[in-house]
Amino acid sequence: MSNIAEGFESQTHKQFVRYLYIAKASSGEVRSQLYICRDLHYISEETFLALSKQATNCSRLISGFIRYLETQSK
Repeated sequence: MSNIAEGFESQTHKQFVRYLYIAKASSGEVRSQLYICRDLHYISEETFLALSKQATNCSRLISGFIRYLETQSK
């Protein structure tokens, strides 16, 4: 969310899209950290699956937004 907010305040459309890609990558980082949490038994399998699904959905939404913005700029 912070990456998206920072990008929204950027000066150009291209910079905003760049920050969206960073936000998408951050959702991948979250999923990676979730695997570590599950493997170390900090969270249950049920929690892991629910949070992983949310992170994946966020990534898909960001991808869709990027595609939309890129088609609008052409």
